Amino acid sequence: MPSLIATVRTKFLDAIRSVNPPGRWKILVVDEHSQKLLGSVLKQFDILEENVTLIESITSNRDPQPQFEAVYILMSTSQNIDRIIKDYSDGKQQYAVAHLFFIDGLAEHLFERLTSSPAEPHLKTLQELYINFWPIESQAFSLKLPHFFFTLYSPPRTESAYPIARARLLSDISFLSRQLANVLITLNEYPFIRYYLPSHHSPLGPLKPHATTRPPPPKEEGSARWRTSLARGDQARAYESVETDFCSKLIAFELQSVLDEYKKANPEFPKKENPPRPRSTFIVTDRAMDMVAPFVHEFTYQAMVNDLLPVEDGTKYTYKFQSSMGTFENKTATLSDDDSVWTGVRHMHMREAIDKLMEDFNKFLQDNAGFKGEGAASLNDMKDMLASLPQYQEQREKFSLHLNMAQDCMSIFEGDKLPAVAEIEQKCATGLTTEGKTPKTLVEEMVPILDSREVINLNKVRIVALYIQFREGVPDEDRRRLYQHARLSIPEQDAVNALTLLGVRISRGPNDKDIKKKLKQKSGNSTEEEYELSRFKPLLRTLLEEQVSGKLDATLFPYVKDAPSAFSPTVSVKAPPPQATSLRSAKPSWHRAPKPGPSPADARERIIVFMAGGMTYSEMREVYQLTNSLNKEIIIGSTHAMPPSAFVDDLKVLELGGVGSKALPNGLRDSDKQRSYQEYYDEKYFTRDAPPPQKVVAPPITHSHSDSNKLLRPNHGSSGGSSLSLNSIGGGKDKEKKKKGLFRF
Repeated sequence: MPSLIATVRTKFLDAIRSVNPPGRWKILVVDEHSQKLLGSVLKQFDILEENVTLIESITSNRDPQPQFEAVYILMSTSQNIDRIIKDYSDGKQQYAVAHLFFIDGLAEHLFERLTSSPAEPHLKTLQELYINFWPIESQAFSLKLPHFFFTLYSPPRTESAYPIARARLLSDISFLSRQLANVLITLNEYPFIRYYLPSHHSPLGPLKPHATTRPPPPKEEGSARWRTSLARGDQARAYESVETDFCSKLIAFELQSVLDEYKKANPEFPKKENPPRPRSTFIVTDRAMDMVAPFVHEFTYQAMVNDLLPVEDGTKYTYKFQSSMGTFENKTATLSDDDSVWTGVRHMHMREAIDKLMEDFNKFLQDNAGFKGEGAASLNDMKDMLASLPQYQEQREKFSLHLNMAQDCMSIFEGDKLPAVAEIEQKCATGLTTEGKTPKTLVEEMVPILDSREVINLNKVRIVALYIQFREGVPDEDRRRLYQHARLSIPEQDAVNALTLLGVRISRGPNDKDIKKKLKQKSGNSTEEEYELSRFKPLLRTLLEEQVSGKLDATLFPYVKDAPSAFSPTVSVKAPPPQATSLRSAKPSWHRAPKPGPSPADARERIIVFMAGGMTYSEMREVYQLTNSLNKEIIIGSTHAMPPSAFVDDLKVLELGGVGSKALPNGLRDSDKQRSYQEYYDEKYFTRDAPPPQKVVAPPITHSHSDSNKLLRPNHGSSGGSSLSLNSIGGGKDKEKKKKGLFRF
């Protein structure tokens, strides 16, 4: 299936290539955010190869260069519009002409300001790209809004704080929904939209959350999550309802409204594809749907690396690299889809990943180094041999990176007693022993681990949280004893107590009854199921399997507007029962060849899942595995990707509105008022202009190009791009007339 990263990269390149000045060379102008988005999918060399002679920041003090045409790739903020106008005001002509490409939609009033300004005669192109999101993997995207977790789940402290929380939530949802619209416009999808809506009237089923239903907040507190509704068709008005609306519903309805507005202004959306693709389904859910997945230790490579190692934002990892001189130096690597070694092993069980690394390394030795011998039989062998391959620097660095990560993970696995910890976690998460029976001695097995000083407190928090969910709440005295056994600090206890804010029942009285069915595990096709410490599967797997089979409960996941008129599942999701083994054991089946997937030419139906409040790496892995087994193109997105440690840290300060968190060190602002989308947007992407330069004599700018420029990619002309409507997500006929008179496309 097409990669999200490749799709966004192509849209950027098409925009740059569509500008072909008579003098061949052009200047690229960016702002801080658009530069980061560009950098996430393109290297600077790739940009300069497109006849770009210079990349400038719109916030810097730039010398006028009227001999060059300029490509502006910017966020559509009021501030940037003023900067563009300034470039061509007061007798100034910054560049010969300006070709404007906005990352997302341009509001009507900003369009009017731009076209009635002195800059208008110099504007030659204006196009909206709709790529304001982060494609972090081929089938995963992030909005990079970790603060939304607190907006969503932190309760207002007092009744008077409720209107503030409501305004803040509505502002965030309005912004977030337009980012999601960017994803769908980029993918050329106008989907059926479903959303997660647990209620007192919903029948119990496999997707029932681990608490019965989320209880309404105390009257004296109020909650933006549970007591906020959005009037259909009018984002600015909110009304209070006796019935409670969930955030996933608010997002789904707002997203539908945004897409309808865009389609009204762009009747050709979505463009017809050949072969035609079935209409996709977009499912909005939130973190509270599955509160087990964020706590369970996962032993697939990517999930384990992000759980146990200090990986920054899921991509940056610093390690010791041995240079060709034999000295060690700190090196920061990027874990991305550009690393073929990483993409080849990231979803494998750690045991399989290590075997694959050694197999690929030995093949590399035989093919490139003329190595004679039996090759590497262990990670230590790989480490010794890497030092003797100075002539293969790039490949040495890749193998050295993953050797270090695998070794560090396995050291922590043994040192932190994770085999014993994970065994308890699996019983709590699945409700079953390895023999498929209900665990009878769970407390007796758990207490020694909680008492142990060899087990870190983070893992104890995870065990306690999972045990409470397994029991559907415990008596307050029992919970206090668990905290004492584990020697949890007050913030760590707060993390467990905060589960109530996500719908988990943590307290249980003597007369309380079980009010939900146990989570049912379904068999799948993953080789990971051969390991007894990896029996748990995220609830996302059940959601996707039931969506494909047509069995997803329409009361638990209703449609916003319309639903498919007929539904016929195309695949079976049944699989033979798994055979469990230990993480420390080995089986020949690790080396099984993957099952062939569908042909790339197939126009398969897309299923896109958005999880507000954070997604786990185990859920990201499920998407790739189910893409093949269900024969669908599945994409997952979230406000952010999170390892378990970050999730626990956020839970510690959830009651405090995020004060002290990494995402919101100062917590949610109490001064927030209901803001318009443009006000929110301008504040989100606000950047300061650089101060005027000091009077320094600078050498003249010269442009010398070597013979290698003859190898530059030839011009490709206009790519057609996406829709050219010029408002936040749409436009009218009057505006279309203005565009035709003012701009060339």
